[in-house]
Amino acid sequence: MSGVAPSYRAYAVRYADRELKLSECYYGWPLYGEPDASVVMSYFFWVLEPLHDAAGGPIVIDTGFAPERSGGRNPRIAPAEGLALLGIDPSRVGRLVISHMHYDHIGNLHLFPQARITIARRDYEFWARDPVAQRLQFSHHTDWNGVERLRQAEAEGRLELIGSETEIAPGVTALDVGGHSPGELILDVDGEHGGTVTLACDAIHHYDELDDNRPFQIFSDLAEMYRGYERLRERAAVGAVLVAGHDPDVMERFTRLEGAAGEHVVSLTGAADDR
Repeated sequence: MSGVAPSYRAYAVRYADRELKLSECYYGWPLYGEPDASVVMSYFFWVLEPLHDAAGGPIVIDTGFAPERSGGRNPRIAPAEGLALLGIDPSRVGRLVISHMHYDHIGNLHLFPQARITIARRDYEFWARDPVAQRLQFSHHTDWNGVERLRQAEAEGRLELIGSETEIAPGVTALDVGGHSPGELILDVDGEHGGTVTLACDAIHHYDELDDNRPFQIFSDLAEMYRGYERLRERAAVGAVLVAGHDPDVMERFTRLEGAAGEHVVSLTGAADDR
């Protein structure tokens, strides 16, 4: 469709939840001098449906955690079932983006045998090649089966390693902001009604993390995490809609799909409230 501006319908699919304490969620919680309390962390992956190219197929961002990593979490739906709600067969997906290589973002890669996989070079080189990644304080955050599947994808020529800022598809730009993981990606997406939707992925888990400058408990570089917040604020200041990576409030800020799918899926390019 030559001459048509790129635009996407974007979805967030919630596939699991976990209840934990604020002190387990935010780094250095006692420094804030506030009482501890319970907080819910939701687990999402995201889908971009190109409206300018009907033949282009969806772009899937992240693949959720593998079933064996569900301990202590409340699975709502298997990631493959979440994709089915959008009419997507993962075995036919041609484009997959991995925001970073923590366990809850690289499980289930075997479901995507044909996909070309995009990932930040810094993240891949750390988790797949740096011996430090195998030290306990890092290693328990990843899924080594998933790491091996990414190595296999590289050997098959299906892995695309990108730098600090890359247009990975018309109207979709990925930026490596680091912080949470050595090559944490955020994505700027041209939405279907104009304007930008910024998928923060795990650059922020909860909106409070950004609003109150309270870093998440897991990071590879605290200074980069703070700088990532500034990059997200810059986007919000010019009207981008920010989508946090693990906040259950995403399900309330955005438009739920009709019917049973609405329990699991929201449209990020539908009407969002003004919070």
